[in-house]
Amino acid sequence: MNIGIYVLVALVALALVVVKKTIVIIPQSETKIIERLGRYFATLKPGINVIIPFIDHAKDIVSMRNGRYVYTNSIDLREQVYDFDRQNVITKDNIQMQINALLYFQIVDPFKSVYEINNLPNAIEKLTQTTLRNIIGEMELDQTLTSRDTINTKLRAVLDDATNKWGIKVNRVELQDITPPESVLQAMEKQMQAERNKRATILTSEGEKEKQRLLSEGEATARIRKAEAEAIAIQKITEAVGQSTNPANYLLAQKYISMMQEVAQGKDNKVVYLPYEATNLLGSIGGIKDLFKG
Repeated sequence: MNIGIYVLVALVALALVVVKKTIVIIPQSETKIIERLGRYFATLKPGINVIIPFIDHAKDIVSMRNGRYVYTNSIDLREQVYDFDRQNVITKDNIQMQINALLYFQIVDPFKSVYEINNLPNAIEKLTQTTLRNIIGEMELDQTLTSRDTINTKLRAVLDDATNKWGIKVNRVELQDITPPESVLQAMEKQMQAERNKRATILTSEGEKEKQRLLSEGEATARIRKAEAEAIAIQKITEAVGQSTNPANYLLAQKYISMMQEVAQGKDNKVVYLPYEATNLLGSIGGIKDLFKG
């Protein structure tokens, strides 16, 4: 009686094991590669799948999880991201610097990803590193620092083409950090400071030139207005004294009289000498006086 119970329990346990190994439930966005007696048999789809226990088994593959290589028999079909460690690269002008990159890719053909490459994560990492070194090696430092989008585009195109035979689709590549040596950073800082000082000097110089131009234009405008006012005054004098008297003589005589008045109003005794030309001015004054009397 006891033996029969033990046999029944053993048969039930065996049946459960067989059922467990026969029915394979695949989550959405995942798959498994099934081999039968060592040969490829099927790629399982999400949902319930039935295989032959002890004959069929899922193929183990290498995957990257939390920065570590692990063995698993499930293939994730979602977009994945690899964050590669910093690596040293050398530019065309022999400047060594460090770069780390993010790679976004997706497995589109599980069969190729298993049978066309031995260690897919390691292959992608090495390919990314060598391709990045080649691209940076064709560019100078200044171009490298200002052309991230160009580097990303070139890197993605090369990786996508190279990994196509592995059943991989590279969606995008992002350079996280580009770190030149400390000596280069200091030189760049000095250069930027010099450029800022240069721009400040140029702006100051341009401002001073603009100021001088405005002052010159202001003085020229003032002179033009003064000349226009004097022309109007001469015209008015001409109309007042008539054509027989020179307006210029009238103006000179007027200024001469003002000067004599200032001299006469002085407190100190003065001896005034009239130059010979003054007689002409006095004659003009007399003529103007007679004109006004008439």
